[in-house]
Amino acid sequence: MGIGQVSLLLLAGLAAGAINALAGGGSLLTFPALVAAGLPPVQANVTNSVAVCPGYLAATAGSWDDLSGQRRRVWSLIPVTIVGTAAGTALLLLTPASAFEAVVQFLVIGAALLLAFQKRVRGLVGHPTHMSARRRTLSLQIMTGVGCVYGGYFGAALGVMLVAGLALVVDESLARVTALKNVISALVGLTTVVSYALFGPVDWLGVAIVAPSTLVGGYVGARVARRLPQPVLRWFIVVFGLAVGVYLFFA
Repeated sequence: MGIGQVSLLLLAGLAAGAINALAGGGSLLTFPALVAAGLPPVQANVTNSVAVCPGYLAATAGSWDDLSGQRRRVWSLIPVTIVGTAAGTALLLLTPASAFEAVVQFLVIGAALLLAFQKRVRGLVGHPTHMSARRRTLSLQIMTGVGCVYGGYFGAALGVMLVAGLALVVDESLARVTALKNVISALVGLTTVVSYALFGPVDWLGVAIVAPSTLVGGYVGARVARRLPQPVLRWFIVVFGLAVGVYLFFA
């Protein structure tokens, strides 16, 4: 691997870590960079999932203050996160990718639009404060589980999908929802690391180059997210999510 390829992977990792902390979708930078460095697509996808994990951990550290009062919620979501992610990784390793890739762009665009029109959708399904405790808990588990299956399988724009789903059933500020998203993303990342390290064709040189830069970018991005006004953060995620969906549509 030449200096140019190494530099490309370092820059892609730095930007991806920051974008993942803010909105999600940073994998769309590191995945093509790994392909450009010479990895076959499936190996690039697996390597990418392992490499971006440190960025998720750094984003969690950067948004730690916004997890205050949410620790019980986080613990309750650990089982469904691990099971959902493991199911997603199994789908990737055991089935053709073509079927999921045919609909992934629609899922990402749909998630972005869901976040954009969150208030109207809440008017249809009910505000979290108007739901029973049992319904809120069940809805949160379902939203998280579906998002983690997606994250284990493909992962690009995982943050957009998680924020859209979580914001619909969690009555918190968007900054606190984003902090919760960062924890779930980190758990998804750790689960994929274990799954792909054991069963996937990981290129560990690519991981060694990309992972440290996602660590730096993830922490910086999380600190920026805490300081952005809620409307600005919401529309950044919406616009970036739509851009990711359009990219996937024509990729």
